[in-house]
Amino acid sequence: MKYAASLALCISLIATGFLAVPSRAAQKDYLSSLESDKIRDADGTNERIKLFLSFADDRIKKFQYELQHPSSNKHPEMLNALMNAYVGCVDDAADLVQLGIQKQENIRAGIDLMAGKTKEFLQILEKLSADGVEVDTYKDNLDDAIEGTRDAMNDAEKAKKAVAPPPMRRKN
Repeated sequence: MKYAASLALCISLIATGFLAVPSRAAQKDYLSSLESDKIRDADGTNERIKLFLSFADDRIKKFQYELQHPSSNKHPEMLNALMNAYVGCVDDAADLVQLGIQKQENIRAGIDLMAGKTKEFLQILEKLSADGVEVDTYKDNLDDAIEGTRDAMNDAEKAKKAVAPPPMRRKN
C-alpha cells in the first residue's frame, strides 16, 4: 500500500512539474542548442563522431583566435571555457568510437577521421604548450587537453585493429 501511495505521489509531482526528470539526451554545457540538435539528428555513429570532431576543431580555432585577439573582459575565462569545450568534444567522439565498437557498427570512417584529426589537434596543443601566449592562464586545461587528445588518438589506433573488417564478396 505504501508503494502505491509513493508511486502516486511521484506521478503527481512529475505531472505538476515539481519533480524534474532528466531528459534522455541532455544537452552538454559546451554545445550550443543547434549543435546538440545536429548530434541528435545525425544518422549513425560515424556522423556523430564527425560532428564532435568538427566541433572540437571549431573550439581550438576559436581558442587560437582569442589568443591573438583578446577580449576586453573575461579573457581568461573564455580561454579556459574554450579549452574545456574542446576536451569535451574529443572525449565524446572517443566515447562514440568505443560505443560503435561495442555495438559492432561499421565506424571505420569515424575511426580514420579521429586518428587523423587528433594528430593535428595534438600538434597544435603541443605548440601552444611550448610557446603559447599566456600559458599560465590555461595551463591546467591545456595539460588535460593534451592528455585527452593523446588518449583519443591511442584509442583510435587500437580501434583500427579492433573493428571488424568489411564484408568481402566472394567470386564464384
